Amino acid sequence: MVILGWSLIILLFVIGMVGAVYPILPGALAIYAAFFVYGFFFSFEPFGFWFWFIQTVIVIAITIGDYLVSALGVKKFGGSKASVWGSTIGLLIGPFVIPAFGLILGPFIGALIGELYHGSSLKQAATVGVGSVLGFFSSVVVKIVLQVLMIIFFIVWI
Repeated sequence: MVILGWSLIILLFVIGMVGAVYPILPGALAIYAAFFVYGFFFSFEPFGFWFWFIQTVIVIAITIGDYLVSALGVKKFGGSKASVWGSTIGLLIGPFVIPAFGLILGPFIGALIGELYHGSSLKQAATVGVGSVLGFFSSVVVKIVLQVLMIIFFIVWI
């Protein structure tokens, strides 16, 4: 049971870290679930109020920050709400439509289409598309840092 427990925990950590890049995977929630797996297989005793409070705050920060950082990238380059929506939709479907490059092209094309729909010029729409990709990459960096922090905090805590 020990091997199964740790295997599930490590698998959830890996899914969580991959989820920092692929928005379809649960990301921080998978890492958070690993803490429950540890509790069910081993013990919840090491985890007190402060552990759960800090980890929950990090998960909430990742969830809110993910959207805000990506949207900020679009807005900073002059994007409209339509381009924010387009970027988000492109980020979700891009990896499926264009498997190798969908993570980059999806948000770019989505923001481009959203901005063109809004009535902007092609040059402005392309600039906003670049901003959406930069926002996505910034969001990934923030998620990776915070999720690694969650894992380190877990290891130190137990």
